[in-house]
Amino acid sequence: MIKPKIMFLITITILGLSIGYGAFNAELSISGEATVNGQRYKEEILNGTEPKLEEPLIAVTIEDDGTVKKADLTSKWYSYEEKRWANAVILKNENKEYVSGEIIPEEEIESYFVWIPKYSYKLWDLGNYTDWTEIDENKVHAIEIRFGTTNTTDSVSGECTTPGISGESGNCEVGDYMTHPAFLAFNTTGMWVGKFETGYSGATSVSEAEKNTTEVDKVIVKPNVYSWRSIQLSNAFTVSYNYKRELESHMMKNTEWGAVAYLSHSIYGINYEIRINNNSNFLTGYAATTENGSGSTTDVAMWNTPTGYLASTTGNITGIYDMSGGSEEHVMGVMKDANGNLMSGYDSTSNSGFNGTLYDGSSITNGIDFPDSKYYDVYNYNKSHTNYSRRILGDATGEMGPFDYVSSWYNDNASFVYPLSPWFDRGGHYFDRSGAGAFFFDYYYGHAYRTISFRLVLCI
Repeated sequence: MIKPKIMFLITITILGLSIGYGAFNAELSISGEATVNGQRYKEEILNGTEPKLEEPLIAVTIEDDGTVKKADLTSKWYSYEEKRWANAVILKNENKEYVSGEIIPEEEIESYFVWIPKYSYKLWDLGNYTDWTEIDENKVHAIEIRFGTTNTTDSVSGECTTPGISGESGNCEVGDYMTHPAFLAFNTTGMWVGKFETGYSGATSVSEAEKNTTEVDKVIVKPNVYSWRSIQLSNAFTVSYNYKRELESHMMKNTEWGAVAYLSHSIYGINYEIRINNNSNFLTGYAATTENGSGSTTDVAMWNTPTGYLASTTGNITGIYDMSGGSEEHVMGVMKDANGNLMSGYDSTSNSGFNGTLYDGSSITNGIDFPDSKYYDVYNYNKSHTNYSRRILGDATGEMGPFDYVSSWYNDNASFVYPLSPWFDRGGHYFDRSGAGAFFFDYYYGHAYRTISFRLVLCI
């Protein structure tokens, strides 16, 4: 609909001092809609990490049946205390406008995103495991989270400075709070994470979504669409990077996956194992009708049903889906070789497409260069895929130990990168049953494969 133009207050903030000009008080929302005598809703527990909105993101509320409405920014449109995370959408037609409370038709939406506020968490295990031992299911617990904009530091009792480096613990000890590293590379107070695995727009069959291309105009992040698979890792990065440059779009990093997984297993999330998406057609936003359900097209529930909610990071419709099962997901987490050079993959045909060394000692030189270091996590060299001590604190790998092929957390698959397969994949496939999950991690070559997709992140 076309909204009437109205006059609104222009506020300039300089060093914390606000100066207003205008005949009445108003607040400008991201869509240009003014709110008279209103203040944006803020949740006290977030301590300044409220959802950050820039065009073309539109804040929305999602009802239990999946109905999407433009959010009234002055009302309680999210509540992390109540496990209802903030959602936003990007429209296919970014010039189309809606007023607060108006339904946004599903066919008008191109992509859904969910806000992950910046937080620190209480360390319970430093993840210094160098081989298989015996799992300890008593390790599973509610991860203690504190939201806030300030970074933890060694100078404060009960805190530590985030190492953010493979194998390093710095001065961190069990019991310390540490700012999660996912929020440091982009110096952000939070991030918008794709609510679903990235889909291939227009695909009407499983095979039509298998595209090893960089067609950024095919990006779609919605429920009940075919997950974009058979895409080489560097192409997935290129698509993600070019999607919304103004919003610092990029392909999810390994530490960013960890940030979502940890928040999901806190009092602010489902705090339990996320139900597997067992849809064998690689459709997004589904859940098995039973725990650890096997691959199926019939024993599945859609995202907007009580069973479907169990496949969300919150246990309700406001969370992030497809983090257990569906397609396994490429993430930007790669190992160095013995000489400290970034690896590309296994050989000349099975690799990421990034220029780098290969398992046989040769190199890829006709690919694309690695991007700026903030877009990927780097892991130390080791010949063993059971040397978990190379974790980066916060990435939901080594801290999920001890290990016996699987981790202590829900028996999710746990294989670390090593020279043969230097890239991380996360979440598991629709057929992985109990081995799939938010704490699943595995090694991979980085090449295009029909069961592997990717996820978008925005940092603004």
